[in-house]
Formats: sequence, structure tokens, C-alpha cells
Amino acid sequence: MLKGLFGRIGQLFTRAVVDEGLLDELEELLVASDVSVRTAQAVVADLRERILRERIEQAPRAREALKEILVGLLSRNQSPLAVNERKPILYLIVGVNGTGKTTTIAKLAQRFRGNGKRVVLACADTFRAAAAEQLREWGTRVGAEVIAQQPGSDPAAVVFDAVAAARAREADVVIADTAGRLHTQRNLMQELAKIARVSERALGRPADEALLTLDATVGQNALSQAQQFGQAVPLTGLVLTKLDGTARGGAVVTIAHETELPIKLIGVGEKADDLRDFDPRGFVEDLFASG
Repeated sequence: MLKGLFGRIGQLFTRAVVDEGLLDELEELLVASDVSVRTAQAVVADLRERILRERIEQAPRAREALKEILVGLLSRNQSPLAVNERKPILYLIVGVNGTGKTTTIAKLAQRFRGNGKRVVLACADTFRAAAAEQLREWGTRVGAEVIAQQPGSDPAAVVFDAVAAARAREADVVIADTAGRLHTQRNLMQELAKIARVSERALGRPADEALLTLDATVGQNALSQAQQFGQAVPLTGLVLTKLDGTARGGAVVTIAHETELPIKLIGVGEKADDLRDFDPRGFVEDLFASG
């Protein structure tokens, strides 16, 4: 996983001592590794302050300090997936086309099914004709019931019906698949905001999670998606997909720093167990493993 990422940064710290030139080069390499300038400057500033405070002189010790800074950054606001004693738990899954949103939903449903939970999938992507068919196929595979309506139906109504069905069937979890809406299309973002409002009325509380799926391979473009979606719905966390060896690790650091949203889950492949809880320390260790 993440083979080759941050390799040059790891090599940088094979030098014997720490000096300002090393820190300047570190900032350049962070940016080259798809860390935003703002985030790179913040990371280097933290490292510089720590070097002075702890009187670090050896580069290998500075390397460990950098890793600790990155772990701390990725751990901010970190929390597991929300649960609720009041059934059903509702997860709204949002994101643009091609981010692995529907596959993530299926993997998440299979996780709950493996824990003995009854799951309802809501097809609130009513704009794409094949969306319901695709979700039904996944529902059959993982053993989850699917609530869908005719193409063009009100997506918010589908989520409302799914919550009602879950209550009637004493299901534990509802996972709503929303349209793969482009974050630049204002009317579709308004529709997403409506889904959030209607689901809150149906539950009597906000959705337990509103998770944004982001394709980690698209780099800093994912940041703009997070910012735009966050204006439409109160996001509670992120799911980063396609972290399977081609992803750009710096983008993950940037997203965590600039959105301040917890990364809840990561997708590292196509298998059912390839959806994993995000482990900040393990992620950082993987980043530096090739260095």
C-alpha cells in the first residue's frame, strides 16, 4: 500500500544532522508529494518548533518527530463510526461519480451483516436509471433489503421511506446512496441539503453519519469537493477510496489538515474486507516505509 510515496522525504533524513537547508528541502518535497503549500508550511513550522524545543540535532530523530506531527494531524477529531441506541442508525453517503461510493456502501453493509445487523439500503440516486439496479444487485450479494422508487422520484422521499421501512422491520441500519452529484451543480447540492433535512425529520435527529467519499488519487481536487459538499450537508467524516498503491499520500494529509474532518474509513481494494477503519499511525508508517 502506498508504495513509493514519501520515499524521497525518507531519504532526506538519512543525513547526519538537521539544518535549515534540510527543512527548506522538506517543504519542497512535501509540496511535490501533493501536500498543499499551506499544509506543508504548517507541518514544517511545527517540526522546526519541535527541533528547537527538544534540541534535536540528528536527522533520524527529526524524521521520527515529523512522523509524530503527521500522526497528530491525521488524528485530529478522529472517532469511530457513530452508533446509536435508537434504531435505525442512518448513514448518508455522498460524493461525486467515480469515487467508489456505491461500492463503499456495499462493503459497509456487508460489515454490518457480518456483525449480525439487519441493513436497509436506500437508493436515493434517482437521477441515474441504473442506480437502483446496481444497488439491488449489491443488496442481494450482501443480504440487505433495498428501498427504491421510480427514476426521477424525489430522493429525499426515498430516504424517508427507507427509515420508515427500517422501523417497521426492526432493522438496525439504513445506508443511503445519494446521486453522484457534481459539486459544481448548485441545484443538485440543494437537493442533497433537502435529503439531510428530510432524513432528520424522519429520524427525529440528524443522520448519525454524513460521510463524503473521496477518490484519493485525484489529489487536491478532493479538497474542493470536501469544501463544497460541506456547505450542503453537515459532514461528519470522510471515506478515502482507491488507496491501493497509486494514491498520493500528500493529498490525504492536506484533506485532514484543511477540512478538519475525521477520516473514518479507507478503501484499499475491491474485496469486501478492503474497507478498513482509518489508522493514522499505520498510515504514516506506510508512507515512510519506502523511504
